[in-house]
Amino acid sequence: MTQATQSTTATFKALKCKECGTEYEPKATHVCEFCFGPLEVTYDYDALRRTVTRESIQKGPNSIWRYRPFLPVVTETPIDVGTGMTPLVKANRLARRLGIKNLYIKNDAVNMPTLSFKDRVVSVALTRAQELGFTTVSCASTGNLANSTAAIAAHAGLDCCVFIPADLEAGKVLGTLIYGPTVMAVQGNYDQVNRLCCEVANTQGWGFVNINLRPYYSEGSKTLGYEVAEQLGWQLPDHIVAPLASGSLFTKIYKGFQEFIKVGLVDEKSVRFSGAQAEGCSPIAQAYRDGRDFVTPVKPNTIAKSIAIGNPADGVYALEIAKKTNGSIESVNDAEIVDGIKLLAETEGIFTETAGGTTVAVLKKLVEAGKIDPSETTVVYITGNGLKTQEAVQGYIGEPLTIEAKLDSFERALERSRTLERLDWQQVLV
Repeated sequence: MTQATQSTTATFKALKCKECGTEYEPKATHVCEFCFGPLEVTYDYDALRRTVTRESIQKGPNSIWRYRPFLPVVTETPIDVGTGMTPLVKANRLARRLGIKNLYIKNDAVNMPTLSFKDRVVSVALTRAQELGFTTVSCASTGNLANSTAAIAAHAGLDCCVFIPADLEAGKVLGTLIYGPTVMAVQGNYDQVNRLCCEVANTQGWGFVNINLRPYYSEGSKTLGYEVAEQLGWQLPDHIVAPLASGSLFTKIYKGFQEFIKVGLVDEKSVRFSGAQAEGCSPIAQAYRDGRDFVTPVKPNTIAKSIAIGNPADGVYALEIAKKTNGSIESVNDAEIVDGIKLLAETEGIFTETAGGTTVAVLKKLVEAGKIDPSETTVVYITGNGLKTQEAVQGYIGEPLTIEAKLDSFERALERSRTLERLDWQQVLV
């Protein structure tokens, strides 16, 4: 394994402990040797202010790499598989249903190449992995990350071995195997998978995107903040609602907004941050509800497997952001998650997975509780595609009307369908 030489044009400087401030060279490491705090990438913001403009960004590729100066890579030819620049949809019908005015959906259910926001973080992590000389990459995953790591590793010609809980949804397992990696299905929950991977990372010398490459990997989520600001006409929203798993996505959207303010790309503005968890795995929401500044691990039990992290690495930082921005953190049960998936599909034509259903259900709950001002510009982050978690909604969305290939059979079925509520439809031969 060879180490890349730091480019003179690179704007990232070092890794810095979020707890004690100790700085490290930007290598494959993620934990402070002195206090065990997490490491985060630091940048030369003076250089960014001098060299990056709205125009220079707009001239870049139609992907996350238009923001390359804000990402921790040296190369000018990163792994670009068209990730990012997903639609920011004005959600008028959903807004009317909820009783608010200015609602947008940031739709990463159609992100490329594997239909989740994880393609952003993996694109950054694997580009950095190549710079650091890794030839084998890996991850601990609840599904979406495994899909993305396997796909982008295949594109980049890297060997890949991913670790997942053995009870994952079939769509996510298939969506990983198709790219030809080695897949380890571990008999345990995500937290147990993650602990095993920490041990493997110490023995195999692989680049684990969410362990020893985590400081670089997590920076990819900032692009969700950058894109929303650019797509709103270089303005920040008033309020965002995002799912909480490890808490990393939430903190990096916040960091993205702050960086754009810092270098003068957008005007300073207070943005409220609200987070969504599934009740069956809601350690951050429980801490928020109890007024605690620490997160107590829980054992996950929910259909929202992609956000079922019982011991969230960035939970305390997400908690801190929700509090200081006057946001909120809420949880919803599995039935509400299914209703959230259906509500988004029926009003906006977006089929999201369980994490998105959780986020929409929490949005609804916050509106009903008066915690979202109807006039606020609110952005909801949808992070994955519903085709991956079809099991979650099977049995809750009705059945097709089966008919004979005859006009009168169709007409009888149509008349029947108009007399029934959609949820009461049954499979019948007319």
